Amino acid sequence: MIPLYDDNPTRSVAYVTLGLIAINVVVFFYELSLSQDALRDFVHHYGVIPVRLTSETRPDAYPTLLTSMFLHGSLMHLLGNMLYLWIFGNNIEDACGRGRFLVFYLLTGLAAAATQIFLHPDSDIPMIGASGAVSGVLGAYLVLYPRARVLVLVPIFIFIKFFYVPAVVLLLLWFALQLFSGWATLGHIGGGVAFWAHVGGFVAGIALIPFFKKRRVRLFR
Repeated sequence: MIPLYDDNPTRSVAYVTLGLIAINVVVFFYELSLSQDALRDFVHHYGVIPVRLTSETRPDAYPTLLTSMFLHGSLMHLLGNMLYLWIFGNNIEDACGRGRFLVFYLLTGLAAAATQIFLHPDSDIPMIGASGAVSGVLGAYLVLYPRARVLVLVPIFIFIKFFYVPAVVLLLLWFALQLFSGWATLGHIGGGVAFWAHVGGFVAGIALIPFFKKRRVRLFR
């Protein structure tokens, strides 16, 4: 299921969400301008490489916990993350306020990276992408707006169907997929999707949103 739109209006323009999307897009176009060798060096310099933070304990590796959130490995990687960020991020920004939302977004991204590093401490493969922080946004949305309806696109063989589903159904199915996929990667070190970062970010979003939302915003609306 591919989410397209939610029926959850906001009270203000989501400037931080738009700004985050803009930064990610600009960085991706910069990546496209690099040669293959330069791009590899760029990703290795600004992406999170777990072993540098565990066995090697290199001080210059700590900033990558933040910079890695704004790098993407492909156009589809970027579009998928930005689509989820736009659909669900504007409501969480509205519920938190701009400043607190930015801090919330970065903290869940850090929690996501920490989860992946804890479970794959010896990996020497760069971890990049906004997926962990976006997962935090999804966790927050589950807690705040489980009854909101989300329009999803469902490809069925050669047909395309559109359905409205409750956010709680969509988000719990998404989380279950990440959890199952992450479980399958335990004991293996390799490239691909950092599923445990998604799990860690999602759980962090659930845990942190009660402390970042505005007082007037109720849980499980």
